[in-house]
Amino acid sequence: MFEQLGTIHALLPPATGLAALLAVAVTINLIVKHVLVRAVRTFAKRSSVTWDDALVSHNVFGRLVQVLPALIVFGGAPLVPDLPEGVVQLIRNVAMGYMVLMLTLAVTAILSAANTVYSSLPVARERPLKGFVQLVQIVVWVLGGVMIISAVLDRSPLLLLSGFGAMTAILLLVFKDTILSLVASVQLTAQDMVRVGDWIEMPQFGADGDVVDVQLHTVKVQNWDKTITTIPTHRLITDSFKNWRGMSQTGARRIKRAIYIDVSTIRIQTQEEVDHFTRFALLKDYIKAKQKELADYNAGLANEVDEEVNRRRLTNVGTFRAYAYNYLKNHPKIDKNMTLIVRQLSPGSEGLPLEIYCFTNTTDWVAYEGIQSDIFDHLLAIVPEFGLRLYQKPAGSDLANLKSG
Repeated sequence: MFEQLGTIHALLPPATGLAALLAVAVTINLIVKHVLVRAVRTFAKRSSVTWDDALVSHNVFGRLVQVLPALIVFGGAPLVPDLPEGVVQLIRNVAMGYMVLMLTLAVTAILSAANTVYSSLPVARERPLKGFVQLVQIVVWVLGGVMIISAVLDRSPLLLLSGFGAMTAILLLVFKDTILSLVASVQLTAQDMVRVGDWIEMPQFGADGDVVDVQLHTVKVQNWDKTITTIPTHRLITDSFKNWRGMSQTGARRIKRAIYIDVSTIRIQTQEEVDHFTRFALLKDYIKAKQKELADYNAGLANEVDEEVNRRRLTNVGTFRAYAYNYLKNHPKIDKNMTLIVRQLSPGSEGLPLEIYCFTNTTDWVAYEGIQSDIFDHLLAIVPEFGLRLYQKPAGSDLANLKSG
């Protein structure tokens, strides 16, 4: 019994000393957190700069404060009475590993805060650095992990790093995606292929929308239905995709759509119809110029000019094509400095395609669709004025009417 009491008495001083040391460390940690960290947060909110807000939001100061109690334990362990040397060394090693861990977390938080500040700058849309920041954070974590293990085991970090040579193949396999993504990030940034805010299309991934985030491993695209598609960064290099940034930068968006004319309604215009179209403001100059051109051509036919079949004459589809061109040319929402064509495509089973090819002077989606719809509303409605008819495949009601007739 006296031996047990003696043992308890021998353990009491070191146990009491350790408890007191931990109490001091915890107390100082709480005081610093409630006083210093709160003061820093208050100062950051009142300041006009943004970098201190970023440091606070990523809890940089909170992680740095965690070093202080570990430092107290590290320095106070040898002062604990009757504590065995091996236990003192173990406590110091663990405290040192904890300090390295907190410093590693603080450094990665500082990098995240720096990226947050950089992302708020206009240049970040053209040169995003988030992927590079993530790569540096991975390096910091690897080095921090080596330092933590070295501190706990009380071994030189160079000894651990020398063993990585044998693990190179394994590391390459483990970090294969990271290496591919790093190379892809460098190429994407160097060649300015993708920026945050770009509208891209990548059908193989179901992506069609705005790029909202460019990271080391992934690129996030918010589709027009508000869903999010995540694309591996390296696939933007190995696969093809469409970037609509050029359209946005020019400030114009293309209209490329065809009207299908029933071929059976295409014919030569009579003189009465020609006279009728001279009253159209959009056709007056065209009719005048075309009549002179045809008259000069027909005058060179000598005696054959009396035959109607030998003379060149105006057609209703040609007149409609000229009307559509002049209508677009005078439209206030069409960009006159870019390509403007109204052309015939090869006729097929659905009639004669008359294609409208032009550019609106706005890239806003809603405005663009409104302009395009207004143009085709007018052209489709005025087609019968030229003796033409739009082609439409027979519907069930057409067949029913034919049968009843």
